[in-house]
Amino acid sequence: MSITATELKNNLGKYLKRAADEDIYIKRNGKIIAKLCNANQDRIEIAKSLFGILPADLTLDETKEERLSEL
Repeated sequence: MSITATELKNNLGKYLKRAADEDIYIKRNGKIIAKLCNANQDRIEIAKSLFGILPADLTLDETKEERLSEL
């Protein structure tokens, strides 16, 4: 979604709520100057990308031990 800086200023609460679900690009003079997004979105996407990488039969402790032994 793309809005003007004035629109954001006049309806900040509305756009803060919407930013939880989608990125909002703020424009001034027709150019994008900022992006309003969910602060946790990057973490969620990273976690989703990791599903399936570790074998299901490994425990967290076994994985930690394996990683520390590589150092």
